[in-house]
Amino acid sequence: MNNNTKEHGTLTGDNHAALWHGRFSEGPDAAAVEFETSIYVDRRMAEDDILGSQVHAQMLGVEGIIPPEEAAAIVRGLEDIQRKLYSGELTIDTSAEDIHSFIEATLTDMIGDVAKKLHTGRSRNDQIALDEHLYLRRVLLDLQLALDDTIETLADIAEKYIDAIMPGYTHMQHAQPVTLGHHICAWAWMLAHDRDLLKDTNRRMNYCPLGAGALAGSTLPLDRNFVADALLFFGPTENSLESVASRDHCLEATFALTMLQSHLSRFCEEIVLWATTEFGFIDLSEKWSTGSSIMPQKKNPDFAELIRGKTGRVYGDLMALLTMMKGLPLAYNRDLQEDKQCVFDAYDTVSANLNVFTQMIKTASWNTERMAAACEDGYLNATDVAEYLVRKGMPFRTAHEVSAKAVRKAIEKHIRLVDLQLDEFRDCSELIEQDIYDHITTKACVDGRSLKGGPGHSSIVQQIKALRDGVKKHRDA
Repeated sequence: MNNNTKEHGTLTGDNHAALWHGRFSEGPDAAAVEFETSIYVDRRMAEDDILGSQVHAQMLGVEGIIPPEEAAAIVRGLEDIQRKLYSGELTIDTSAEDIHSFIEATLTDMIGDVAKKLHTGRSRNDQIALDEHLYLRRVLLDLQLALDDTIETLADIAEKYIDAIMPGYTHMQHAQPVTLGHHICAWAWMLAHDRDLLKDTNRRMNYCPLGAGALAGSTLPLDRNFVADALLFFGPTENSLESVASRDHCLEATFALTMLQSHLSRFCEEIVLWATTEFGFIDLSEKWSTGSSIMPQKKNPDFAELIRGKTGRVYGDLMALLTMMKGLPLAYNRDLQEDKQCVFDAYDTVSANLNVFTQMIKTASWNTERMAAACEDGYLNATDVAEYLVRKGMPFRTAHEVSAKAVRKAIEKHIRLVDLQLDEFRDCSELIEQDIYDHITTKACVDGRSLKGGPGHSSIVQQIKALRDGVKKHRDA
């Protein structure tokens, strides 16, 4: 590196001047430089920028746009920058305008003016778009793999508690009995859908924008297919204007992250409720709980609350992106510089939340006796009385009324439905016989719901297998 310095906010020395400085006779004001600088945000794309630049240089050499030996020198120089960044021998100069400027200036310091040929046929507009595609494709795949781990964790819990009966709720009121295995599978399926949404997002963004230039491509004989193939894209993007003006990849990635965060938040809301004395369904590990500064007895589910609390931040990132895009004409506008902070923040937040959530749920213990006892209140088997009568030939609407009448009798006597005498049941309908009691125990209510997707044992076995098969298929893909 040379000893070029920054004076009054303006970079001095040819190599470290702003990439666009040639049009101007004087540098921008220091406050202007600070305002427009993005390197603190986009520095994380260094390896993506280097990779894209290496392939671009190779293409320039293959096509004879620059001499092959110069292309090779550029590639070697970029490899050296990558190595030095990894080893810590080289640190990113935050006085640079952005990561692209830093890498090009560093390359020029290392190999001389031949580095200035790297930007041939390329604009920062398509360069930035390429870096974003490469970065998001990489980190969203990492997140998918992390989700696979979470899904496997939930599948293990579901298998362990496949027959542990608990209340199912609607409107937070007792509805029908299910099992903890069934409930956990519900969350696992939501996360599986999130993983597939991230995968679909990666698929849709997997087209290479490099070669679009500032907005209209280039008169040089660039081989866009060469670049796309080398970078493992499906192919080049179809329209140069769309390539640099669209931020659909950022929007869709942030939406997928928002969906995942929504599901984590909802699950954490249940954990907070279930950890209360009133519920007592779950006991979080002390490693993933906190105490109180004044109340010695407290064991607070702070990590679940924090995950829930960070949801607003991720939602805000999505809304900021949507608002930024809502009035932009084609093609590139500097407003688009604001995209990265939003999508990066959403990714960082969700990725951290998922890691914490997985460890928290993996180390939790479950009070299945408390769950089973909760099923004794709330007349969760009322629907089963109605379906018993339907099997006897009674129309469902009539059966619903009969079951409601039986529930009223039980409420008046402060007893469970199963504790009504047969003659009391028959006062409601003469179709009811002694076998009613075989159909309305909590276990019978759960076991009888063996339809695909239901809480019955065989159904949960199938769901757990399908979840694990989905993880294996995704990892093998």
